Amino acid sequence: MTVRFDGRVALVTGAGRGIGREHALELAARGAAVVVNDLGGGADGSGADAEPAHEVAAAIRAAGGRAIANLDSVATPEGAAAIVAAAVSAFGRLDMVVNNAGITLGDWPTMVDVHLSGTFYVCRAAWPLMVAQGGGRIVNTTSAAGLFGLTVDGPHGLDFFAYGAAKMGIVGLTRGLAIEGRPHGIRVNAISPVAHSRLTAWYPDPRVVAWMERHFPAAKVAPAVAALLHDDCPLSGETFSVGGGRIARVFVGETPGVSDVEPTAERVLAQLDDVTDTEGFFVPVDTADEMRAYRDLLVRRTSGS
Repeated sequence: MTVRFDGRVALVTGAGRGIGREHALELAARGAAVVVNDLGGGADGSGADAEPAHEVAAAIRAAGGRAIANLDSVATPEGAAAIVAAAVSAFGRLDMVVNNAGITLGDWPTMVDVHLSGTFYVCRAAWPLMVAQGGGRIVNTTSAAGLFGLTVDGPHGLDFFAYGAAKMGIVGLTRGLAIEGRPHGIRVNAISPVAHSRLTAWYPDPRVVAWMERHFPAAKVAPAVAALLHDDCPLSGETFSVGGGRIARVFVGETPGVSDVEPTAERVLAQLDDVTDTEGFFVPVDTADEMRAYRDLLVRRTSGS
């Protein structure tokens, strides 16, 4: 099987550099028309530069593909709507969205605006089109900083927590959108990329930067995104760690835990080893699935089993 996107239209935010650029080039090489969105700002979101988006769009066209550049910001509802409108104006439809735009440095409101709100705004703008078309594919971008936590030394340490919080919020957004999209044929997944880019180049330890540059080129993330966007991928609501040629599912699960009809703080502390024992864990599909686990527990209690 060859993965192709002929006749499909893709929107990639933050596509002027780094990981987003590789997404745009990969999708275009596989036949998609691409909206290359990039404000062209700095790592802290300041400033603007039209050249990166135009350069990527020009490279796609030079290779025989179809692409336009777009310079609107994802951080406002109006900007997100304009990005989606540009796709429809240029290509008549929108089938795939890759929410990749991001910054590494910034205060709490800016981090949340760009990462979490920006992802939501673009999804919200694209959603009615995908519903009307009978389906669509979305890949959002989270981070290990949100999934697992990360601290950094230096003046930006506390601000960086905002990055992780916003990125973890994207996981929750992805799960919710996947549930909402089920009856409409819309599938939504997320990636946690491990790749060198200008957003990792600021890291204070140069040895880490050199290691990332050597082993984790941005180009090794894009194939997984192409796979997740393809019609043959049945998955939705999932998160994947992707980098260096590796892809792995990241999931939220629950341990069997312990159950007391009348719990006390003392009993909870005494049973922490059992509470945290991961043997026999399960992964709820959604909130209702978790509640079914509680229902089953109550049934067992009632039956005495």
